[in-house]
Amino acid sequence: MRYAQMRKYDIANGTGVRTSLFVSGCTHNCEGCFNKEYQDFTYGIKWTNEVENEFMQYVLDDNVRGVTILGGEPMQQVQDDDLLNLLKRVRTESGKTVWLYSGYTFEEIVEDNKRRKLIEQVDVLVDGRFVEELKDIRLQFRGSSNQRIIDVQKSLQNKEVILLKG
Repeated sequence: MRYAQMRKYDIANGTGVRTSLFVSGCTHNCEGCFNKEYQDFTYGIKWTNEVENEFMQYVLDDNVRGVTILGGEPMQQVQDDDLLNLLKRVRTESGKTVWLYSGYTFEEIVEDNKRRKLIEQVDVLVDGRFVEELKDIRLQFRGSSNQRIIDVQKSLQNKEVILLKG
């Protein structure tokens, strides 16, 4: 896995102060994408054990409420286990919430075994491709009105999409 950016303190991509990881690589090519350079799978820095340990130090900071994974396309990072292992580690060592942004819908994710394993480690999913014609800068935590903010664990349990309240 490669990543484009790591933010120790991020207040734009989820509730509270979060540590964010922007992964590299995405084939969606949404018109108006604000991270166009992150679409290249070779862009950025190679993920290593040292980088993961640094990330975890950020996560364990008392000021940090949770983790956000975005990109690029996190759900296209299932060819190796780097991201899955990181999310499991976040869960085990910090117990903090995990948000993930994906151009895939929840329904598409749960149909794929590898992607489903990844989403099982997530609390909140912002799903759906960015659609330029539906862009709305008044929306919180999403760029276009087709995107949903989903309570993943309740949705998995109920076998239907449950939107995050609040």
